[in-house]
Amino acid sequence: MKRILACWMLSFLACITCGVAQAEKAPAAAAAAVTIGGEVAKPLRLDAEALAKHARVAVEANDHGKPGRWEGVRLIDLLREAGVPTGDTLRGPALALYVRIDAADGYRAVYALAELDAGFRDGEVILADRRDGKPLDTKEGPFRIVAPGEKRPARWVRQVTAIDVLRAPAK
Repeated sequence: MKRILACWMLSFLACITCGVAQAEKAPAAAAAAVTIGGEVAKPLRLDAEALAKHARVAVEANDHGKPGRWEGVRLIDLLREAGVPTGDTLRGPALALYVRIDAADGYRAVYALAELDAGFRDGEVILADRRDGKPLDTKEGPFRIVAPGEKRPARWVRQVTAIDVLRAPAK
């Protein structure tokens, strides 16, 4: 009986050790990322490292009355990289495209594609990963949409997980 118990304990400890080793590896493998999909020519998956390789901008704006400086990448630049019509090619049927932003908690917001393009809008909507020089905290990030100039930050989606380009249905 002692021998069976000892074998069982060794097996149990081996399983725990293996599970701990796997759990330690999991965060790196499951690093936070944003996907860009839908009606795009080239779907993207962007983690912090990939986002850092893009041209970065900083914007200043108030979030519920609290001023801040956010840093990130213009959302329209990411959409352009995914093959979405922008600039002079954003016309005709492409004006029926919209962008849905999804958050980890199920929150969603929508922008018409034209609202994100400099040819139609003053200001820049960004996918931010930093605020006031620091990475976004877990409540806000790791990625957040920031849209300076909006009267209410209701479409400033926190904890962004997906950005999908969709087409408004025809009647």
